[in-house]
Amino acid sequence: MTALPLRAEERLETRPEDGLSPYRIFAREEWAKLRADTPLTLTAEEVLRLQSLNDPIGLEEVAAIYLPLSRLLALYVAARQGLFRATQRFLLAENETNVPYIIGVAGSVAVGKSTTARVLKALLARWPNTPKVDLITTDGFLLPNAELERLGLMERKGFPESYDTGRLLHFLADIKAGRRAVRAPLYSHLVYDVVPGEETVVDKPDILIVEGLNVFQPARLPRDGTAIPFVSDYFDFSIYLDAHEDDLHRWYVARFLRLRQTAFRDPLSYFRKYAEISEQEAIEVADGLWGRINLVNLRENILPTRQRASLILSKGPSHRIEQVALRRL
Repeated sequence: MTALPLRAEERLETRPEDGLSPYRIFAREEWAKLRADTPLTLTAEEVLRLQSLNDPIGLEEVAAIYLPLSRLLALYVAARQGLFRATQRFLLAENETNVPYIIGVAGSVAVGKSTTARVLKALLARWPNTPKVDLITTDGFLLPNAELERLGLMERKGFPESYDTGRLLHFLADIKAGRRAVRAPLYSHLVYDVVPGEETVVDKPDILIVEGLNVFQPARLPRDGTAIPFVSDYFDFSIYLDAHEDDLHRWYVARFLRLRQTAFRDPLSYFRKYAEISEQEAIEVADGLWGRINLVNLRENILPTRQRASLILSKGPSHRIEQVALRRL
């Protein structure tokens, strides 16, 4: 019999006796105290606008989890800025400019990555040393549907092989080289495809947040010994959102049913056909998509990269973050 997957808090060692865990583990209440006297700069209305469909979040969650995290990241960025100035003096390179601090956000479908990324963007932009914060998702770097169909990969959309990884790596390399006006392709969740000719421009922000399913995934190594970069090589800090498989499945189905009543009803929606079927049929479709595609991707590609993260946010059944694991420096 196959053992059931452990919950996030069970998978992480809480307090190993030998003290050799690469992470420091914080219960929710412990982590919340690290906010110190940092003021909450978001209103309830702003938080409501930042949350994704079926991903509830309130001011209490922002204050307990994301405010301490924004404080930590502001300290990290300030330290990096200080290191840059010290290096600049050492190299007598006064004309060099600081490059963006890049934060990667990863996790399963339906875990709440988009909400986390947007809340962090809003909080970090309110710190005085990081007024300009940009956010991109790796959805724009998916291969177009026509190409996925040609390659027989539509059922593998979201898997590592469905991305134009070379283009994503070039984008990140340009960001870290300090280039101005670096362009990234745009993706439409309505038409479920990359939008031809549409791009977003990233112009030397203080912080760039990169959100996606497989951003911690190592590239397949070439057999000829050629040196190649990984996407995560460009990250200064990385966050993994974790949750139990059963909860992810339930959240995915609930979101699918909500979309039936909203976005799927748009005549331009790729999933328009699902707006007309019965609720029971929709549940069966969502269950099938989860088990056939998203669960496989989670187990084969996403979850194995969890331990590469700088920080792991572990969610409980209600989307409430119950535990925080911070990698030791």
